[in-house]
Amino acid sequence: MADYYELLGVSRTASADEIKKSYRRLARELHPDANPGDPAAEEKFKQVARAYEVLSDPDQRARYDRFGEQGMGGAGAGAGDFFGGGAGGLGDLFDAFFGGGSPFGGTRGPAGPPRGQDLEVVADIAFEQAVFGATVPVTVRTASRCDDCNGSGAGGGTQPVTCSECNGRGQVQRVRQSMLGQMVTSSACPKCGGLGQVVVTPCPTCSGEGRTIGEKVYQVDVPAGVDTGSTLRLTGRGAVGQRGGAAGDLYVHLRVAPHAHFRREADDLVAVLPVSIAQASLGTKFTLATLEGDEEIVVPPGTQPGREFVLRQRGVPRLQGRGRGDLRVRIDVQVPTKLSDFEAELLRKFAESRGEELHHETGLFARIKSAFQ
Repeated sequence: MADYYELLGVSRTASADEIKKSYRRLARELHPDANPGDPAAEEKFKQVARAYEVLSDPDQRARYDRFGEQGMGGAGAGAGDFFGGGAGGLGDLFDAFFGGGSPFGGTRGPAGPPRGQDLEVVADIAFEQAVFGATVPVTVRTASRCDDCNGSGAGGGTQPVTCSECNGRGQVQRVRQSMLGQMVTSSACPKCGGLGQVVVTPCPTCSGEGRTIGEKVYQVDVPAGVDTGSTLRLTGRGAVGQRGGAAGDLYVHLRVAPHAHFRREADDLVAVLPVSIAQASLGTKFTLATLEGDEEIVVPPGTQPGREFVLRQRGVPRLQGRGRGDLRVRIDVQVPTKLSDFEAELLRKFAESRGEELHHETGLFARIKSAFQ
């Protein structure tokens, strides 16, 4: 028999999830139902199942890695273990093909109404709401329980009746012979759609669905520290299932509006403070309007462009931890683009006093020259 890892198409360091995913894909491709009359595919199907039985069990996998197939005790587990759906074996395969029912016998429980769909919605929130948290309304178009029939789908004071086709099981079975023996496959009952009950007199409001479509508004608690791309899960706030089925979940994807003066870098808030050359050189004070009130920022003489002043624990609360980020005030020294003659003369004198050379032409000839450029 070929190497178990090669059979499943995975590396020897593959995780349990990778092994399971590859096994299910191969089992679907090689299953006898998908390859009627192909003995090679059926043999490969058995080998893949055996490989998965060993590699899905940590103890057996460790023995196999150390001793190979010879260390597995001959033929391996008995048929009872192999087909019983324990750790590994064909149990996972039957889940994939038959919804949990074994083709070698046994029955499923009553079907019951299916669970409703999960829903998704995008909620736009303000920058401050993302930082400090808030309760925001979210409108979603969804399926809700029909009030007139209380979700049963039956109208006129009637009730659903047990399906005569499947006797309430919601499943019909088909028996056939294969090289693996007698196989019983199950599928949803065509008469009741897998619900196990039939509505004789449908509710006129919901047409027998047991649910109606409309808009609902939920108040969503947004925790402090979320950001664009954060998703909140509201259990049981999705669409209700058909005829009394449980509701799915609602996933709220958040989209945070930008702020006029602050931007977010991880859990820090960053504000850019524009200062002039004179203010950066001689020093100054500013009153900065933060998200939590005014703060006085002292800019000392000789402050360089890009310097940051950090206000500790004034940033965004950490969503998955304690504390908060910082508020970083970044200095942006702005160079004037237009100067009066007086201002230009002052700067020239300043440069001369510091021994700095200026190569920019000035005066009447410079202005005439620039006019023709």
